[in-house]
Amino acid sequence: MNSETNVKQAVPFLRVSNIEDSLAYYVYGLDFNVHNKWVDDGKLRWCWLTIGGGALMLQQFSKEGPDAWTPSGKLGEGVSIYFICEDALAIYRYATARGLKTSTPFVGNGMWVTSLADPDGYEIIFESATDAPDEAEYDDTPPG
Repeated sequence: MNSETNVKQAVPFLRVSNIEDSLAYYVYGLDFNVHNKWVDDGKLRWCWLTIGGGALMLQQFSKEGPDAWTPSGKLGEGVSIYFICEDALAIYRYATARGLKTSTPFVGNGMWVTSLADPDGYEIIFESATDAPDEAEYDDTPPG
């Protein structure tokens, strides 16, 4: 088997506490697209979201019944998902214009880096290559 040509994509699967809140965050806040979804009894149960060449899957965990699951800790704790972009600053501007709380972009390892925490605390990070010096911070203060 040649694993380099066999594996096509990694798609993180996130268990979420409220799929409607998470869907709104990703679709309306970050401009993800719904690629596929599972609706059961008129209720969204699972979805596959895409943004450019990146993707995530979301599924609300059941709190009761045979498939019930209770997280042993805080959802999202310790989970960071990185999206490498052409322009992470454009995503920062888009997200902040929609009222999402984002980190101030900074340069680390030759990349602009900005991060957000989704409704369940999963850390979503967008990075793009830059020639700006490491540790530089983005200043979006209007001139004057």
